[in-house]
Formats: sequence, structure tokens, C-alpha cells
Amino acid sequence: MLGTLIILFISFGSITVDAKGTEVYIALGDSLAAGQTPNRAIDTGYTDLIAQKLTTTGQLAFYSKALAFPGYTTADVLESIQTDEAKELLKKATLVTISAGANDLLQMVQVNSTSGSVAYQQISADFALNNTRKNIAQIIKEVQVLTPKAKIYVMGYYFAYPHVRESQKSGIKKELDRLQLILKKQSEANGATYVSVEETFGVNATTLLPNPADVHPTMEGYRIMANAFFSQYNKGIFVTQSELPAPNPLSFEQILNASKEEGKSPVTKAEGMDNYYSLTELKPLI
Repeated sequence: MLGTLIILFISFGSITVDAKGTEVYIALGDSLAAGQTPNRAIDTGYTDLIAQKLTTTGQLAFYSKALAFPGYTTADVLESIQTDEAKELLKKATLVTISAGANDLLQMVQVNSTSGSVAYQQISADFALNNTRKNIAQIIKEVQVLTPKAKIYVMGYYFAYPHVRESQKSGIKKELDRLQLILKKQSEANGATYVSVEETFGVNATTLLPNPADVHPTMEGYRIMANAFFSQYNKGIFVTQSELPAPNPLSFEQILNASKEEGKSPVTKAEGMDNYYSLTELKPLI
């Protein structure tokens, strides 16, 4: 079934941008890689902004986020890259970003957005983070085998609960910090580059994460993530606020219907970037 979904979404989840460019950019991971908004829609995310900027600098030849799915855990990402369809998509990649790990942990967390409380079981969190450690290492290794010349960047995460009570933040922040450390250590140990975003967001980023019942950022939040990537990729490149495209959020149903009716999905107003979304189902997690 996963292979069938990937075939469906690769047909409109990829875009050839400029034959003169050299970067073949494949984005892997969860809903942050897919560009989910705080209101359960899909719009321009950090991967799209990276692709857009690489297009304007003449560096991009091809971009796809057909392997980015809302709700994906590290186990899901690992499974997705093992399909024949994904292997075909990845084999010519020169640049790969990976967003994976948050859902392993966040699915263990219960949030009451009304009272501003969070709760989780330590044993469950420990188990989830151990799985993350093993899986992210395996993901990096398998991507390296599939595309040995690609530069691999593992994206860190921001603090996902800025709206909870101050007294509730320290406990869940400790677990998210453990997640960041795992991603950083496994990246460094396996030849990938870790991209930190948590310090830029901080623990009170309510304007970047405006919905207390949702953990996804605004387009400005995604711009910050894209620039965190560029700080590792090329410090001379960054996305300005004036380069953000006009908001054009679409529901999952709209995207699927567009792909079925037109064979493609017109999902952004960004110049030359109108043919690349890929999803399974919207979930409240990352």
C-alpha cells in the first residue's frame, strides 16, 4: 500500500525546475517537511522555501517532497525509503533533508490546550526516544547507500508547546531536549549534518505557533527553519520575509481532488513551484 501511495504522489509531488542547476533535492519526513499549517491545511513549508531559494540562485535542478507525510514517525520514514519507488526517487539526489523523530515522542504526550497542561509517562518517552535513536541512524545509513553523493541534513525541532503553563514547560522541554541531542549525536556519528532550530524559536514562540491545540508553525516559522538550514548549507544564502509567497493553504481533500482531476496539484503561488505536494492524511502531530 505504501508503494502505491508513493507512486500516486510522485506523479505530482516532484518538479523539475532548471536544467542548469545541479542540486537534486529530496525532502524526507513528517508534516514539517510537507508544510502543514497551524490550521490543519498544507501550504509552503521550510522544504519549499529551501527549494524556492535554490531556484532563484540557479542551483536547483529537481525537487520533491513526495516522501514527506504528516504524522510520520522515524519507523514510517524508514519504511518509506525502502520501497522501490522511493529508491528510484532518491538515487540521483544530491541534497536530502530529514525531519523525523518528533512524532515518536509527541504521540506519547497528552495535551489539554484549555488548561495549558501536558502529561506523559516517562517509561513510554524513554522507549520512544530509544526507537528514535536506532531508526534515525538507520535512515541516514540507508539514504547514504541509496545516494552516496548526497549531502544529508537532519532537521532539529522547536519547542512545540509554548502555550502551556510555565510550570508545565520544564518537564516536556527536558524530553524534547533529549530528542534534539539524539538527532544531533546520530547525525554526527553517521556523517550527516544536524540543523538546530530550537534556540531560535525558544520556549515562548506563541506567534510562530499561534494555535494552542496544534504544534505546527506559521510560514514565518518555516522561514526560520529554512534559514537554519542555509546557515549550515551556505551562510551567504537566506530567505527574507519579502520572499515569502502569499498564503495559499489547501486541505488534504483539495490536494487529492486536484491531483485526481488535473494530474497535478496547484498548491502554491510561489513562482515555478506549483507541482509538488504529497500527503496521506492530516494528523494533529508533526
